[in-house]
Amino acid sequence: MAELRVPVSAADHIRGGASGKVILVEYGDYECPYCRLAHVQVMQLGQHFGDELTYVFRNFPLTEIHPLAEPAAEAAEFAGAQGQFWAMHDAIYAHQEQLSLPFLLGTARALGLSENNLAAALEAGTYEPKVKQDFLGGVRSGVNGTPTFFINGHRYEGPFDYQHMAAAIQPLRPRL
Repeated sequence: MAELRVPVSAADHIRGGASGKVILVEYGDYECPYCRLAHVQVMQLGQHFGDELTYVFRNFPLTEIHPLAEPAAEAAEFAGAQGQFWAMHDAIYAHQEQLSLPFLLGTARALGLSENNLAAALEAGTYEPKVKQDFLGGVRSGVNGTPTFFINGHRYEGPFDYQHMAAAIQPLRPRL
């Protein structure tokens, strides 16, 4: 079983209980239709497990087949630098079929972020190093497709539907 080679750190985007007993790390691609489906399942897991679940999203843009995944990841990182990572993340997946540069700029505007600053950051590649760092961490952990999940540091090999993922998480919860 593959192991997560890059531990969760302050550099990660964390949703849910920051000290949850179960840590779910996803390597995802914003243009991947399977990642969009998984996003819905992860949101349900978060609602079900609450603060017991720490969810971490890491960028793994498969640019050869998803040319908009890289700019989307950089836009999410741009938003994250201003405390809006999850809002951008959720908006991209909610409207994945509209993914384009104008969509990313419009979403930034809707979140109260500067379209001009996002355009400049994309042009300059300001957030490319963070996206590349996530990607290389995924490669080191054996990720070769998206979505790829790790639960408490171990690669999850099952289906990424709610029922199967919840069944994998349930035994790891603290006993009350």
